[in-house]
Amino acid sequence: MQFQLSGQQIEVTPALRNHVESRLDRLHRLDDKLISLAVVLSVDKLQHRAEATLGVTGATLHAQAAEADMYASIDMLFDKLVNQLRRHREKIADKHQRAVREERQYG
Repeated sequence: MQFQLSGQQIEVTPALRNHVESRLDRLHRLDDKLISLAVVLSVDKLQHRAEATLGVTGATLHAQAAEADMYASIDMLFDKLVNQLRRHREKIADKHQRAVREERQYG
């Protein structure tokens, strides 16, 4: 998987990089065929924002989170990405099961 971490108006410290990389395991547990992940960390006055674009087979998922703490916004961001990825996987699985059911019924 291609992984890119960048910062706008903020320096990406090794601690922030380690925190983001530790959260990647949650995504890999759901789907091991992830294509790319681009995370952008930014600071606007007192608001710490984290945005991510996740490329998976068949879709591109995008999420953003803003909190008073950068670590909290990263955690919320990955929670949103996990929910989106879970819904995407269920939708794909449901389509495959429906196709098999229709094939058995009409075939």
